[in-house]
Amino acid sequence: MTPNIAIVHVSRPHHLGFHIWLPLFLLWIPLVLLSPLIFLIVLAVCIAGRVNVFKAIAAFWSLSCSLPGTHIHVRSEGKRVTVRIL
Repeated sequence: MTPNIAIVHVSRPHHLGFHIWLPLFLLWIPLVLLSPLIFLIVLAVCIAGRVNVFKAIAAFWSLSCSLPGTHIHVRSEGKRVTVRIL
């Protein structure tokens, strides 16, 4: 299953944090429209790097399908950013 929504939470000390909901399923619309161009670019890069095109596409697809359930936490000097991909 491909990722559908990303939730970004940013918080700072002594300030209210905020949440941003990013609908990732809307990114698939331009991706589908640009897919012929993206495929040609991937094909050229794979030929230049001597990588099997089908293995590269399979690796990208498996990576994008394994993103749901990912939680990323970053803290620095009391600031915190959390990203959850659903």
